Formats: sequence, structure tokens, C-alpha cells
Amino acid sequence: MRLDDLPQLHFTYDVVGSTRFDKTPPGYHRLEHRARLGDGDEVFQRAGEALLAWRMHRLAGLPFTADGTAAIGVNALGRLGPGMVIGRLRTAVPIGLVGLAIPCRVVWTVDEPDRIGFAYGTLEGHPESGEESFVVTRESDGVYFTVTAYSRAAAWYARLGGPATRTLQGLAAKRYFNALRRLATSR
Repeated sequence: MRLDDLPQLHFTYDVVGSTRFDKTPPGYHRLEHRARLGDGDEVFQRAGEALLAWRMHRLAGLPFTADGTAAIGVNALGRLGPGMVIGRLRTAVPIGLVGLAIPCRVVWTVDEPDRIGFAYGTLEGHPESGEESFVVTRESDGVYFTVTAYSRAAAWYARLGGPATRTLQGLAAKRYFNALRRLATSR
């Protein structure tokens, strides 16, 4: 699968945009991870820019190519690689799944004085079905990053993974946070 193939693909779930309204559809597993990035306008701006330019994903070890910065309708294609490290866990990716395509499309964005972020939804060919949002907020006690997702297995190998798949998703959210914190606080 190539990035050029994504415009023809359809979403693999019906409730597109639900993460914007903090709703989890029935039958989906929910993930929420919120952590403090730091303080100040500079941290907020750097985090927002890195997030929208897909730099957080790349630094977190999930290489994404996209047909633009995060905006509604932008397609993105990630690739599952061999031995990706998530937290202290080195993922054991069966050889047949190396280079597995992870196609997504941005479904909503937010660019407000104190909130910036986006969500993408899974497209046909993604091992999971659902949506994931990434939002940076500036609050009175600091700058925060929140990952919210709902998902369920779409492929047999994701179903086979069961709870382990959800554990990896939680570890990936923490890895996203660590990558975004490095991008937002480095000078």
C-alpha cells in the first residue's frame, strides 16, 4: 500500500469524529492518556507545531508519511517495523507483519488559543478499527497532552493479540507523550 492509494479507501467504523465529543461507541475499547508537558507559551507552540507536522509520530518510532500537515481529509500512512521499541518493551512483530500498512485519515482538527490537535480514523487495511485524537492544551498549571482513542480489532491478527494489543496501544500513547515532550522542551 502507498500513500497515493489512500484517497479511495473508506473508514472502517461508522461514528467518525466521536473523539471530538469524548464519546466511545459501544463495542470499542477506550484509551485515554493525559500528562503534563511543561510550562509556558513556547512549550505550547512547539508542541502544537510538532504534533501537526507528524514529528511526534516519527520520533516515537512510528514512521508516518502524510500528504500534508494534519488537516481534515489529510491521509497518513504509518508502517509497523520489526522490533519497534515501545517503552521498555521491544515489540515482537512476526516477520509476515513487518512493514504492515497503517492507513489513516484526519477527521477533525482544533486550533484555538489554548488547544491544538487533531484526530485520525482508521481506513481499510488498518489492523484496528477506530479513532485516535492528540490534543495539546494550555492550562493555568501548565501545558498538557492528551491521547484519546477508541478501537477494536479489525484483522485476525489484531483479534488474536487481544489484551496484549490494548497494552501496546497504551505503551504507544506514553511513547507519543515522551516524544512530544522532547520536541516541545528542547531548544
